[in-house]
Amino acid sequence: MNQLLNFPESIEKLVFPSRSNEGSENRGSIPVDILDTQKDYISYMDVPGLSKSDIQVTVEDENTLVIRSNGKRRREECEEEGCKYVRMERKPTHKLMKKFRLPDNSNVSSITAKYENGVLTVTVEKLPPPPKSKTVEVAIS
Repeated sequence: MNQLLNFPESIEKLVFPSRSNEGSENRGSIPVDILDTQKDYISYMDVPGLSKSDIQVTVEDENTLVIRSNGKRRREECEEEGCKYVRMERKPTHKLMKKFRLPDNSNVSSITAKYENGVLTVTVEKLPPPPKSKTVEVAIS
């Protein structure tokens, strides 16, 4: 489980730009909760205002789960003349990205993702533990 949260420093700067003042890329961080169950690792990520087609879930370098979005949150348009926003607190996010190094027991070929009500749920199935080796005593003649 600790492997999910151990990012190399260079990746962390890409994923968490607000923690670094170096670079002015407009990438936002995706809040995430990770649940470790007996059979799966389940990640819940808040991505409100995006459509399912705006979100991409991929595995890179055989063990890095990448969630990104190049889509923009859409603002409601007003068709009346003289209509304008008087307060704007929900900033549209241009690009989102989150990377996770998957644990060794992750079954990369069975990752599933579901998007519902602004929450992306990614489930990574765990591989069964390797069989325990048997010890066979050999008689010495």
